[in-house]
Amino acid sequence: MPTLAETLGRHTREGDLYERLDAHRLRCVACGHRCPIPDGAVGVCKVRYNDGGRLRVPWGYVAGVQCDPVEKKPFFHAYPGGLAYSFGMLGCDLHCGYCQNWVTSQALRDPAAVAPPDVRSPQELVEEAVSLGARLLVSTYNEPLITAEWGVAVFREARAAGLVTGFVSNGNATPEVIEYLRPWLDLYKVDLKGFDDRHYRELGGRLQPILDTIQRVHAAGIWLEIVTLLIPGFNDDPAELRDLTQFIAGVSPEIPWHVTAFHRDYKMTGPADTTPDMLRRAAGIGRQAGLQFVYAGNQPGRVGDLEHTDCPHCGVRLIERKGYRVLAYALTETGRCTRCDARIPGRWDAVVDRQIAAHPFLPHSRRLRVIS
Repeated sequence: MPTLAETLGRHTREGDLYERLDAHRLRCVACGHRCPIPDGAVGVCKVRYNDGGRLRVPWGYVAGVQCDPVEKKPFFHAYPGGLAYSFGMLGCDLHCGYCQNWVTSQALRDPAAVAPPDVRSPQELVEEAVSLGARLLVSTYNEPLITAEWGVAVFREARAAGLVTGFVSNGNATPEVIEYLRPWLDLYKVDLKGFDDRHYRELGGRLQPILDTIQRVHAAGIWLEIVTLLIPGFNDDPAELRDLTQFIAGVSPEIPWHVTAFHRDYKMTGPADTTPDMLRRAAGIGRQAGLQFVYAGNQPGRVGDLEHTDCPHCGVRLIERKGYRVLAYALTETGRCTRCDARIPGRWDAVVDRQIAAHPFLPHSRRLRVIS
């Protein structure tokens, strides 16, 4: 019986995102670790490796596919009500103890994380997405930066079919990978896990590359939304949240910030679950920092107006939501406020069709399993 690493080794191709250091050593530039990799060794992510001086990268499979409302990603300012056909591979460059997708992200790092690959082509993924009425095709569930070459191959097909493309990522990128993705990527969600470098190092990363990514993605014109999972005792200090939200506002006060509720998962079972009051307090800090669009997630119906989109100029309600369900939509065809005609930042459709699904569901394939 082949190991998972041996199985995945059959689903690779030579990567684009690396540079040779000498005849046997190379440097991968897909993520902020910028791993120098000797011949025969793997990077921090465990899925990119040096084979005779050439970088081999994941290719030609998925570990899970699911159809989600775009609000689940979460993108609140991008094609509300649209169906996001979401796919993922295996591996991650971080090792967060609270990861809800650890079965895929921690494969090859945690022996309990076993998710066999399902061989697919970019064309097959896009054809299925189109057949289901998807508006978007999103790389998620593991860290998409470490599978960027595969993501671009899928996105080329998606763009040709008229689909919007997106990344749901920890943001630990490099200038090289952002430039590589930029022509093919419409939307980018960054999971900003806090504003304390010591805590980021506990998760296997550093804070500065994530801050650099936020600035680069915004400057590149890719639509950006930021999420912070609020974990009591880990990243909920008011001073830290003030610094975090002031940084976002300094990049642009128009960037939507989602503060979402933690629940005990994977290896992090000590902290208490986040309450709606905690979310409201954090959101208040974000608004005081000058952010125009602050949202609270994972507590539908329990966070007041923090699920809705209001015009920051006149206060009229533009999009009403409960959980992933869009209840009312009042933007103009050009994405402007219906009362004061202010431009509302985002990516909007001229016509909003009926929401296909307000809850995640699996495509019509018995081979694929649910990813939370």
